[in-house]
Amino acid sequence: MRYLVISDIHANLEALDQVMALAADVSHERLIVLGDLVGYGADPNGVVDRVRALAPDALIRGNHDKVASGLESPEGFNAVARSAIRWTYDTLTPANREWLAALPAGPVDVDTVMEICHGTPYDEDAYVFDDLDVLRSLHAASRRLCLYGHTHVQVGFGLEGDRLGLLTDDETRPLTMSLVETTRYLVNPGSVGQPRDGDPRAGFALVDSDRQEVTIYRVPYPVEQAQARILAEGLPEVLAHRLGLGR
Repeated sequence: MRYLVISDIHANLEALDQVMALAADVSHERLIVLGDLVGYGADPNGVVDRVRALAPDALIRGNHDKVASGLESPEGFNAVARSAIRWTYDTLTPANREWLAALPAGPVDVDTVMEICHGTPYDEDAYVFDDLDVLRSLHAASRRLCLYGHTHVQVGFGLEGDRLGLLTDDETRPLTMSLVETTRYLVNPGSVGQPRDGDPRAGFALVDSDRQEVTIYRVPYPVEQAQARILAEGLPEVLAHRLGLGR
């Protein structure tokens, strides 16, 4: 089985469309979405409508999805994110807000090998920032492969015994990681619509359960169009600027 894995679209329809266009050439049977469909970007309804039409086989919520749907207060966000999420709440149709509010929390087991979460397996809103976060996540995971989002950084880790290794120090994309039975894995497919690892290209992953491989990809998209949409909607200018930097 081949799974297309996307995360952190953040209302960037231009990036999502480009990822799905490339994914059409990368054969897959199932779609997994790791949350944060909205927030920051200018097309929350367009992205939600597109994802709903794609009918993912596994889909969980992100923190921006919770706030944009009214489940949680935006007071924990910084000023820029707070401004954007309030605009997002007002812009979303009632039907799309209701749909976002009904999304399940992670972690969710996909099969006997793989589970998904937005932040970490122990807290859907926690970030994976350092090796201690990685180790805590791996020990909390119920499956050998845990896929997560939230940080917008495309990265993979492997834990064999007590040895933790970084699997993505090679900047080549696509990059394939082979899954070994004796190793546990924590992989972030990268952000579709809001990369923050210094590469402005949209990120995603393909999991091949038959070949026991995870491949991560980057694809360029028309950033300037997404930037223009953000500015046209009156969202904070910094949100447009950061798309060009991948930060």
